[in-house]
Formats: sequence, structure tokens, C-alpha cells
Amino acid sequence: MSHTATASAPETAGSHRGPAKGSGVNFARVLKSEWIKVTTVPSTVIMLSITVVVMVGLAALFAWQTTILFDLQSDPEVAAQVQGAPDATSIVSTIPGSGLIFGQLLMGSLAVVLIASEWGTGMIRSTMVAVPKRIPALLAKQLVFAVIAFILGAGSAFVGYLVAQPILAPSDLAFGLDTDGVLLHIINTGSVLALVAIIAMSIGTLLRNTAGGVVTTIGLLFVLPILVATLLAGIADWIPDAARFLPSSAGEQMVAITIAEDALNQWQGALVLGGWALVLLVISVAVTKKRDV
Repeated sequence: MSHTATASAPETAGSHRGPAKGSGVNFARVLKSEWIKVTTVPSTVIMLSITVVVMVGLAALFAWQTTILFDLQSDPEVAAQVQGAPDATSIVSTIPGSGLIFGQLLMGSLAVVLIASEWGTGMIRSTMVAVPKRIPALLAKQLVFAVIAFILGAGSAFVGYLVAQPILAPSDLAFGLDTDGVLLHIINTGSVLALVAIIAMSIGTLLRNTAGGVVTTIGLLFVLPILVATLLAGIADWIPDAARFLPSSAGEQMVAITIAEDALNQWQGALVLGGWALVLLVISVAVTKKRDV
């Protein structure tokens, strides 16, 4: 009785095998992709560099103005000319983050441009094809730019501190990092920019329009506080109190060295600004998940 050997057909390469180890889409790879997008676009790198230069330059300028103010206040004959101005010694420790307002303007606008331009040009479709689940893609964009904004803000404030010391030293106004509140001031300069970046990118995601997103962000951060302070404050007594919870007011308190009576402290300001960022982020994620690309 003959036995016929049955040879099994050779397996083709890759058959009956799972995905190669480390292959596929994961959040780490999405983060890396978004990092490459941000750091390899020349216009984005230029804008980030300009933000650093502006923030450090304003710190140096503010330091120089503070020395002039100190000299004027130290001279009894001319002190009356600057009556009503803040005491130079009380504001000197806020010099490192004195460029924060312009940093918010530049970083907020850039955050809107980065996300809204993808919607406007249709490039977002390529992103969503590569990352079918929309939420990780959107969160990766937010996280990458928020980290960049934090590093840029805190780093600019620290460099601004270093640049200011030689300017302040001849007037005996130089101060150390161990001065009460200074280190938190520097760190929170970055924290404010990170939260503003999240707010701005969320607005850009919701509106999907670069011009509309930039205008809305500027309106929320800069125009609305002016309207509340000048036009709406006299309508009702509760409006000035409510103005403390605007994003710009909360950001100012985060970097404050001294806290005025009835004002939010640094941590309360962080909770308010963080609340704005979280609410807008959640809304933008929910809308992005449901709307067509």
C-alpha cells in the first residue's frame, strides 16, 4: 500500500500574520506627524521666532522704562511729573512676562491659521484619511501646539529675565529668580500662551475659517474686555465682577506677582482660563466628530 506524501502549499510572505510589530496608526505617531507639520513649515517657524523676539524685546524695553521711572521717582524735584505712575520697585519683577499680550496675539492668530487653513484648503481630508478616528488627530494638533506655546512663552520670559538684569543693575533694581513670585510668573507666562493656543485652535476648528477665527479670537481676548470696561460696566453692578472671569483677566492674574483685594489669585486665574480652554476644546471635538470633513 503506497502512501502519497501531501506537501502543504508554501505560505506566501505575510500570510496568516498579524500586523508587523509597531505598525499601524497610534497616538504617538499622530503626534510625531503633527510635530513635523508645525516645525517644517517655514512661515510657522518664522512666526514663532518673531514671537520670541517680540516678547524678549518688550521685556528689555520695559526694563529700560522702569529704570527711567525709578530715576524720576527718586528725584524729589521731578517726582511730581510722574505722580500717579506705579512705583517702579513694585512692577520690576513683572518684567520677564511683559510681552505676554503680544505673545497672545501672535500665538492665538497662528493657532487659528494652523487649523483653519487645513479646513480651507481641504488638506484636513488627508489627515482624516490617515487617521480615521478624528478625535486623536484633533487632540494631537492641540497638544503639539500647546506644548510649543508653553515652551516658547516660558522660554521667552526666562530670556527676558536674563536680558533685563544688566539693564536694571545700574539702578540697583536687579532681582533673582528666588524673588517671591518670579519663578511662577515665568512658568505661567508659558501656561497662559498654551491655554490661549488651545482656545484659539478650538475657535478655528469650530469656524473653519482663518479670517473669522482670528477676528473671533482677538475679539474674545482683547476687544470684549475693553467693551465690558468702557461700555457695559455701568449697566449693572455684577458686570465688573463677571469681567474677572474673562480669559484675558484670568490670564493677567496667572502672571501677577501681587494680588489686589477681591481679585483672583494665580491658581484661580488658571482654573478660569483652563475652564475656557476645556469647554471650547470639548465643543470643538464634539462638532468635529459629527460634521462632514
